[in-house]
Amino acid sequence: MNKNFSFIILTYNEEIHLPRLLKSIADLNAPVFLLDSGSTDSTVEIAKAFGAGIKTNPFENHPRQWDFALKNFAIETPWTVGLDADQIVTPELYQMLESFDNQKYQNINGIYFNRKNFFQGSWIRFGGYYPMYLLKMFRTGFAQSDLNENMDHKFIVSGKTITWKNGYLLEENLKENDLSFWKAKHERYSDLVAQEEIERIKKLRIQALKPKLFGDPNERKAWLKRLWWKLPLGFRPYLYYGFRMTFQFGFLENKSGRQFHYLQALWFRKLVDAKIKALKRGVIL
Repeated sequence: MNKNFSFIILTYNEEIHLPRLLKSIADLNAPVFLLDSGSTDSTVEIAKAFGAGIKTNPFENHPRQWDFALKNFAIETPWTVGLDADQIVTPELYQMLESFDNQKYQNINGIYFNRKNFFQGSWIRFGGYYPMYLLKMFRTGFAQSDLNENMDHKFIVSGKTITWKNGYLLEENLKENDLSFWKAKHERYSDLVAQEEIERIKKLRIQALKPKLFGDPNERKAWLKRLWWKLPLGFRPYLYYGFRMTFQFGFLENKSGRQFHYLQALWFRKLVDAKIKALKRGVIL
């Protein structure tokens, strides 16, 4: 059994994705723990067949689900890797994990992986989506889930972090091949984001990280979010979409990629802003 790290995976009806992920990490012989949100398909049976430790917890949002996972699994390895079920460890990342030696990382508490995001079979290469560094590996006990976010989950660690730029994590939600699924999911997400921004306006939420334009990837994202919140509602989605499509070369994507940028940068952001305006008027979502 791998003594360096364990995996935690979040699931909900992931029978289409989970075998793909588990196969990509199987030969690492690392302990696997799965937090399920009440799946009604074969997700739990697949995890049991793999030998994963399983717990269930009702889903509220991703940050709270990860908070529960970090606090309720008895991880005995010095490191933990947190993954979503629609992700895959590539051979490049596998090799880096296989050769991982805890003794060589004694002054490090967190490691960012480089994610490649796919939408309807297309790698999203532009529009700020690659490279995309996500803090996914951390020293056990040193990480927390950022509960100041309602939807956009991230781990926070104290101490020094590093980035594995060549260790790719692939992410592709095959359910999103059905565009109605993508839109329904983001309808729910828009409620969470709109409510979060209203609470920030009321000073009920604060950023857990100090925003730094030239800090680590999470600190830089915190800086960009602070800027985003200052932009005018209704105008900022067009500004963001235009920036992604021109200055971040989103126009170079294929048809599926351009559709992704339209949906994620403009359609979704307009929906969020409309719901924020409704909440300001006292309309209940």
